[in-house]
This record gives sequence, C-alpha cells and structure tokens, in this order.
Amino acid sequence: MKSRDILLRAALCALGAAAAIAGATPAHAVLTCSFNITNINFGNINLLNNTNFDTTGTLTANCTGGVANSTARICPNLNAGSGGTTTGNPRFMLNGATQLNYNLYSNSARTTVWGSYLWGFSFRPPTLNISLNASGAGSGSLTIYGRVSSGQQTKAAGSYLSTFSGGEVQIAYARSTVGTCAAIGATNATSVTFTVTATFPATCSVASTVHNFGSAGVLAAARDGTSTVTATCSSTTPYSIGLNGGTTGATDPTLRKMSKGAARITYGLYRDAARTQPWGSTIGTDTAGGTGSGVGQAYTVYGRVPAQTTPAAGAYADTIIATVTY
Repeated sequence: MKSRDILLRAALCALGAAAAIAGATPAHAVLTCSFNITNINFGNINLLNNTNFDTTGTLTANCTGGVANSTARICPNLNAGSGGTTTGNPRFMLNGATQLNYNLYSNSARTTVWGSYLWGFSFRPPTLNISLNASGAGSGSLTIYGRVSSGQQTKAAGSYLSTFSGGEVQIAYARSTVGTCAAIGATNATSVTFTVTATFPATCSVASTVHNFGSAGVLAAARDGTSTVTATCSSTTPYSIGLNGGTTGATDPTLRKMSKGAARITYGLYRDAARTQPWGSTIGTDTAGGTGSGVGQAYTVYGRVPAQTTPAAGAYADTIIATVTY
C-alpha cells in the first residue's frame, strides 16, 4: 500500500503540472504596425506672388497583434529627404541645383517643424498613440502640414522634388509602456516612401505708368514725354513686351492717335531716347524684352507728339495695351 500511495501522488503531481502548462497565457504578444504616407503635392505655385503656399499630407498607421486594450506608441521620424537641409529648417526641394525652401510641420499653424529623433537637429516628430481594442488591433493618423515659404521670387521656373525613402523615413513603434519616443528610438523602425513636389510654371506680369505729354497751346514744335513699363517674369524666362496700336488701331507705332471725339492728335512711342526705334507689337522687330530675374524690370517708353496742325482745345487721350509674351 505504501508504494501504491507514492505512485498515486506522483501521478497527481504530474497531472497538476500538465494542467498548469495548458492554462498559461502566452508570454509575449507581437505588436506589428504598417504605415502609409501620402505624397505631399503643392501643385502649381507662383513664387512671384511672394506669399506662402500650403498643403497637407497624411500618415496612417494600422497595428495588430498587440496586448488587448493597451496602447501602441508610434514615432514617425522624418529626416531631410533627398533635397537635403543644412539646419533642419528649411528643408529643400530640388530642380537641378536650385533649392526651393519648404518644410513639414506637425501643427496647422506651421510653427512646429516635424523632425526626427534620428538626426542631428533639435526638431522632433509628434507622437501618435493608438488605442488597441480587445483583439489587440487599432489604427490612427496624423496630418503632415507642408509650406513653401515666401521670399523666393528669384527661383528659376521648373519642377521641384524631394523624395523620402529608406533612412529618410524611420517610423519606430512599441508598446507605450516602453516609454517616450526618445526611449523607443529606432525600435521596430519601418520605412515608407513618399514625395514632396511643387511646380513653378514660367510666368510674367506687366504694369505701366501714365504717359503724359502735358499741356500745349499750339503744336508748332515737337513735345516729348516718358512713361514706364515694368515686366516681372520668373527667373531665366525670356520675354518680349509689345505695345498695340491704341484705340484707333494704328499699324505704324509712330502714327498713333489721341482722340477727343472725332478730333485727333498724332503721336509715337519709342524704345530709345532719340526716338528712332518705334515701339510696336511685332516680336523680334519693334518690341522690347529680356530675361526674367524674378523681380520687376523697368523699361522707359519714350513718346513724341510731332509738330502738326493744332486741333480744337481740350483733353486728348489714347489707351495702349502692353502685352508681355514669354
């Protein structure tokens, strides 16, 4: 009987051990997260307007396999991108060797630069905390706020690009109990690819001042006057400025007409102070022009009312349309 009691106790102990093993919870739940970042496209921008240009992108995260009813902490580190940076603010998009200043921000006021714990600058990324459900799954998103800054009128027209991929995008994550994103560091670091793009089309604008010949009692001698036409064109953009024939449709730039009712005064507009180079609208023949620099380029319009029969007294006027072609 003694030996039987020993065997029975041993069997009960073995059975108890087996039951304990079968009822145990797995020691580790494996948290797995996937990510996507939409391309950030500023579209067509006109840098000559000297204003900020804003757009947004979206980072989305989907997590599974976590501990039920816990929190996943996402640390989306964005480095410089292929366009580079020298201080973290601004980043650059490139068109050849030309750098276009822009940056990515974590707030809509665009005052907090979206950076990285994995680069050498002080700017840090926001933290995305995702609440996991009873199945250990959850999702969340963050808006990425982009801005091309003002004050870049002299940049060349063209398409600008910066690509974020590989080490430029390191989205780390872990259970929130690990600590802050600084503590998480590069844990589970995952890379996705997105681009930042902007296009500055070649563009021009033109402005002018009034051309005033003043007052005269009689037109027995020539009267001269000047005005200014200013073209503002994107850098490296060639352009021409033409002046049309006025309200009477003059085909000879030296025989335009100012009118008061049916009465007329003949005058001409010229490109040179000697009044020998008429200013018309035939490109390559009698127009002025140059290459844009991103800032206004002023041209003097030289006018002359030649001696002629004096018509009835009064105010005479004409309207000239200046056209910039580029």
